[in-house]
Amino acid sequence: MAIIVNLDVMMAKRKISLNDLSAKVDLTLSNLSILKTGKAKAIRFSTLEAICKALDCQPGDILEYNNPEK
Repeated sequence: MAIIVNLDVMMAKRKISLNDLSAKVDLTLSNLSILKTGKAKAIRFSTLEAICKALDCQPGDILEYNNPEK
C-alpha cells in the first residue's frame, strides 16, 4: 500500500505506550494495534483527530504517502 502509518514513530517520540494512547483516544488496543502495524484499511477523521490531539502532532506526522512508481 502507498500509505505508510508512522504511528509507532510518533509514539516513540512522545514516549507513550499503546495502553496509554488507547485510553486517551478511547480506542481498543486491538484497533490501535492494527493501525500501528499498518494493517488498517481505513481511519476515521475523528480517530485521526483524537490521535493527533493526544500526541500533539499533525496528521502528516502519522500518515505518509510513498509513491510506488518511483
